[in-house]
Amino acid sequence: MGHGLEASYLIAGTDRPKVDRAVERLRARFAPEAVELHAASELSGEGAVASCNTLGLFGGEGRLILVEGVEVWKAPDAKAVAVYLRSPVPETTLALVGAELSKDAPLAKAISAGGGELLLWDVPKRGLQKWLGEQFRLHGGSADPEACRTLLELVGEEMYDLNSEVDKLVTWAGGERIAAADVERLVAARAETTNFALTDAFGARDLVAVLYASESLLERTGDPRARTIPRLVAILTSHVSRLRTAQALEAGGVTSKDAAATLRQHPYYVAKLYQQARNFAPEELGQVTVRLARLDHALKGGSHLSPELELERALIEITAPANGRRQNHTSS
Repeated sequence: MGHGLEASYLIAGTDRPKVDRAVERLRARFAPEAVELHAASELSGEGAVASCNTLGLFGGEGRLILVEGVEVWKAPDAKAVAVYLRSPVPETTLALVGAELSKDAPLAKAISAGGGELLLWDVPKRGLQKWLGEQFRLHGGSADPEACRTLLELVGEEMYDLNSEVDKLVTWAGGERIAAADVERLVAARAETTNFALTDAFGARDLVAVLYASESLLERTGDPRARTIPRLVAILTSHVSRLRTAQALEAGGVTSKDAAATLRQHPYYVAKLYQQARNFAPEELGQVTVRLARLDHALKGGSHLSPELELERALIEITAPANGRRQNHTSS
């Protein structure tokens, strides 16, 4: 199905669930084989423009050029996008995804001036965490700051739902202080929050948890698996891109606290990225990026195997420790 006019989007913010949902909804408008995934850490603005200008095999059906992590782009990248949007390629959609970006940022101005859409979501997480701590006290209990953060990740921002979970947790705790592990054990994740379970499990290199989280994501959605699996791959690709950014920053002597200010992300989230990135050698994350690209190609018709099998094989390869992967390749 054609998409009529060309389009452009900037999807960004510190509220990753909303950003990820917006990206998933956009991808759902295109055939899986018509979606090109790129990381801004490896592709400049000019490179993105070149991808748009390259005639795709499925150009007549509408193409989506999706670039993740554009918060690292500079003014020249924004300028290249602005020039391109003066005469964009028909039936081609350019979507730029990143962390917090203000409406006054050069990239946001380029998209807006080119007639594109700005989808920017930012959440005052610290304010909500403080409010949660107060709710625990009002209900006669107490909770660790990490427990409050975990509850936010699992439930979201709806205060009525949060208050109900607080009441349940305090009743269960019976006067004991509530820890993050208690929240994880007792609070059911909303559908949109299971992305964190997947990315956290991957970052911890916990293969069992990765396979469980991926299956949970597939079961929770009402969409066909052939449509959902590419979205899951996009989630992992985005997370790996952020891990590589964190790894590069730490290698350059930038602390996670300073990186949080630079990336305009919550300090806890960036600290978690730093911690997860240390579980991989730099070359490993590069190999993971390549493997996910191969998986993306397989899902677009490059393999005769089922999407479920291709996904499972890739998850095992990218999550298992390096020694384990080498042993697997040797035995095969």
